Amino acid sequence: MNETEKWKQVNKLARDVLILSRNTLLVNLRFLDIALSKFEYIPIQESSILTDGELIFYNPKHLLENYKLAKEIPVRDYLHIVMHCVFRHMYMDPTLNRPYWDLACDIAVENVITDLNLKSVSAPRERYQAQYLLELKSQLKLLTAEKIYSFLMQTKPDPVKISEIRGLFYADNHEIWYMTDKEIELKFGLSPCQTTDCNESKSNQSRTAMASVWQTISERMQVDLETFGKQRGVNPGFLTQNLQSVNREKYDYTSFLKKFAVMGEAMKINEDEFDYIFYTYGLQLYENMPLIEPLEYKDIKAIKEFVIAIDTSGSTSGELVQKFVQKTYNILKSTESFFAKINLHIIQCDADIQEDVKITRQEEFDEYIKNMKIRGLGGTDFRPVFEYVEQLRQKKEFTNLKGIIYFTDGYGVFPANKPDYNTAFVFVDDNYNNPEVPSWAIKLILQKDEI
Repeated sequence: MNETEKWKQVNKLARDVLILSRNTLLVNLRFLDIALSKFEYIPIQESSILTDGELIFYNPKHLLENYKLAKEIPVRDYLHIVMHCVFRHMYMDPTLNRPYWDLACDIAVENVITDLNLKSVSAPRERYQAQYLLELKSQLKLLTAEKIYSFLMQTKPDPVKISEIRGLFYADNHEIWYMTDKEIELKFGLSPCQTTDCNESKSNQSRTAMASVWQTISERMQVDLETFGKQRGVNPGFLTQNLQSVNREKYDYTSFLKKFAVMGEAMKINEDEFDYIFYTYGLQLYENMPLIEPLEYKDIKAIKEFVIAIDTSGSTSGELVQKFVQKTYNILKSTESFFAKINLHIIQCDADIQEDVKITRQEEFDEYIKNMKIRGLGGTDFRPVFEYVEQLRQKKEFTNLKGIIYFTDGYGVFPANKPDYNTAFVFVDDNYNNPEVPSWAIKLILQKDEI
């Protein structure tokens, strides 16, 4: 038997193992049917097993050696890479620390698989992972890739330690996550006819498009689990937590804050309405005499008058409040429309008004941030702030109040009636809950690491 025939035989056996692994998972995890069947298999002669979200590249020798050790290993490895796709780990922020992100993703996925408690994926590496997972769970409430990554960035284990831990959780090679479509084609020698459609290579599809495909699959899985999971005997546990994390709507606080802008006037040339043709023609015709002077003023969106209310009940940490106010301040300061004089009230309240600081210019904001102290720490009641703001309006303290941004991480009593200005409740919730607010209020849910 020559080398080519031997390679074909080995590859056929390895491919059969892959298909058997997929079918085993289909029998036990019906809610994963679309995800498990999404791939085509491409044999390679190096590395181990890896995926770009479209294709599974596998080294037949590596696959068969694992199968020889324990038939559950290829099944677990297959589920491992599918979970990476479901949680969209390969579509990461390119600025992330790569070794930390790779490790965080592997830990999150392996923990989910172990939590499913399926005999068909119970590989020997579970025993070696148990102690580290136990220690990690004592530090983190949720084991999602994002939370684990933040923890690693805070603790900053050295490269040797990272390598040791990665060895406990390793199943697939992540290098393909960081490659362009062209690099993938060149490295693995892809041609259009290696996919189902000979006229179009799957690797030419954009990462954005594939991320959208996996988002749809992931959201369907979440609904399926939350609706039918218990009926099917599936323990949702960490799987549901990870799905809720990756599928939650992510908010841009900067864009949100701009919704509270009002129209103002700033000393700035309005280049949008200025006609340079007539202006330069006048300079040419009359030397230093332009035909049209530039407009001196421009109407721009600017945050000029609003209220930041801070829930200082026992559930809100002082450090978190300071970070929120600092973030709000940074957004204001970074915009061209930060007025030389503003009318901003920062109100601290638990069940009663504890402090009201009026800010009229940037220097006062700088001083407030520098010396800010949290006051209160009692119960949570949102009503006193609205009553107090109404009193200020009656005293003509506000001329054009755009709205209130109420920062809280707890649940309190809401006003019975809608105020005649915009109101937003900014919740800090790391448990991916969906707190209720009155129909007239805007709800924004942020994670602590987003603040």
